[in-house]
Amino acid sequence: MSAHTFNRRDFLGTLGTGLGGIAMASLMQREAFAAVPPPHLPKARRVIQLFMTGGASQCDLFDYKPQLIARHGQKFDPGAGVRVEATVSVPGALMKSPFEWAQHGQCGRWVSSALPHLARHVDDMAFLMAMQSLSNVHGPASYLQTSGFQLPGFPCAGAWVSYALGSLAENVPAFVALPDVRGLPYNGRSAFTSGFLPANHQGTVINASAAQPMTHLQPPAGATHITPASRAEGLALLRDMNAAHAAERPDDSRLTARIESYELAARLQLSAPELLDLKGETDATKRLYGLDQAETSDFGKRCLLARRMLERGVRFVQVWSGHGGGGDNWDNHADIPKELSAAARKMDQPAAALLMDLKARGLLDDTLLVWTTEFGRMPFTQGNSLGRDHNGGTFVSWFAGAGVKPGVALGKSDEWSWKAVEDVTTNHDFHATILHLLGIPHEKLTFYHNGINRRLTDVHGEVIRGLLREG
Repeated sequence: MSAHTFNRRDFLGTLGTGLGGIAMASLMQREAFAAVPPPHLPKARRVIQLFMTGGASQCDLFDYKPQLIARHGQKFDPGAGVRVEATVSVPGALMKSPFEWAQHGQCGRWVSSALPHLARHVDDMAFLMAMQSLSNVHGPASYLQTSGFQLPGFPCAGAWVSYALGSLAENVPAFVALPDVRGLPYNGRSAFTSGFLPANHQGTVINASAAQPMTHLQPPAGATHITPASRAEGLALLRDMNAAHAAERPDDSRLTARIESYELAARLQLSAPELLDLKGETDATKRLYGLDQAETSDFGKRCLLARRMLERGVRFVQVWSGHGGGGDNWDNHADIPKELSAAARKMDQPAAALLMDLKARGLLDDTLLVWTTEFGRMPFTQGNSLGRDHNGGTFVSWFAGAGVKPGVALGKSDEWSWKAVEDVTTNHDFHATILHLLGIPHEKLTFYHNGINRRLTDVHGEVIRGLLREG
């Protein structure tokens, strides 16, 4: 943000001590920001990001290439003496997709048979067909697509949005991450980090399938000695100790962030049970999301929770498909027909249900839904297997919802889906567009750290105008 805004934020961040002071500072901060008109009216108020961990194969999902069919089994030779290399393997022969292709919707978008549910909704989506990554290694590429940098330690997009806008309600966090039941994504919890931003902007991790999705909200079941009165006395003592500690260290934001986290946790004790309880959802809704099927139940439950969180004021929700590891995700090195099919079946119906549900409830009018991954896959086989190696040269993402022009596709890869060649977009453009739709100029959202005004888009990024609805 501008220096004027930052100074006010810095002042308010150290104004109050204790829970009451923090609450007052938070309220004053919201009122101050509300008094400043945005450079442009936001189209979106909140975001759901669906992230396919491992590198979803664009040439088996959305990027139809007749040349892969025509040249199936041939040696890949792009011509002009270009050397063809792969990340962890010897390049094999060109491999057509094992899935059938068809055009869908009024826009005629090609989608493979791996995604029959999402294929029905292409007229609501805007595709980025020529995304590129600077890295074809999971860790750095995932950081690029979540934080804009290849190295750890930088705030992710959800943290930046939390810092800029906060939540839409006082009793829920601004940024929530819903990891796969099988484990955390590549980079672990640093995928949800606040980096050098105040710590209260990090993602609140909810393990949707766990017995306690959010830990430490209630005393242990066996702690019968803890009563409401004793808890109140303990919180009062903690408040006094925090106030004394903060008064001695006015320039350290960590305690302020910790106090805010405790304050939010106290509010969550009241709101979380209802937030995470799906008993009020109809059987038809649960079936829509695939909660009645073992294969889709985990991702379906988390997509449904994402919708419920938006309704209750969460600003940015990240839903992960797959975990970081050698298998059971989108990192399909060995067997595209088997491995990608399994990953797609777990994600396809719930993701389509989320899009339909948001639209039916009118939430899509001011919600941005984003589907992405860290990179794509190669058009040739990984050695003699039926898998594909990493490919930072081209991959596909799509947007839907608030401010997005539906049914369009921007960019193009070459005839093999090897390299992006037309209207190429990067993670910086991707993030600049998300911020723009939220009403935030990406060049203005900054935080002074180690002598540099840092931002989500670094020194790069252009808003992808071709994806935006006019007016």
